[in-house]
Amino acid sequence: MPDVISNTSCLILLSKIQQFGILKSLYNSVIITDTVKTEFGESIPDFIKVKNPKQEFSVKSLEQILDSGEASTIALALELKNSLVILDDLKARKIAKNLGLKITGTLGILAKAKTLGIIEDLEKQIDELQRKGIWISESVLNEIRKINKSNN
Repeated sequence: MPDVISNTSCLILLSKIQQFGILKSLYNSVIITDTVKTEFGESIPDFIKVKNPKQEFSVKSLEQILDSGEASTIALALELKNSLVILDDLKARKIAKNLGLKITGTLGILAKAKTLGIIEDLEKQIDELQRKGIWISESVLNEIRKINKSNN
């Protein structure tokens, strides 16, 4: 299984809907950087490990165009070959993809959890995120509805 490296947004969003355990169910362990841990600002469970990129130059270069958490996450993913990076920010996702990284986001994690039977109702989780103030495009909502229906 590849190393799974998460940015802050996924931790915040799953925490908001009390679904933090999905990460452990799907991946056993997740890696974050010290920067992400600081941005998250809450205690982290044991299955989340902290590791920092060795190449500070990579982080500093990426910080010119991304926030510190995204920059450190992508820099670490570049060092840990064959990793999966969890990013929600569109700009960060595009950069990670252009750098050849495999990416997913919080919604992708929820969809995978639904497909594997870890959660029963994907739409319920998405509705909860929206109630917490998270904006999700109509096209993404339509994809989620398809996944939810096909796995019922």
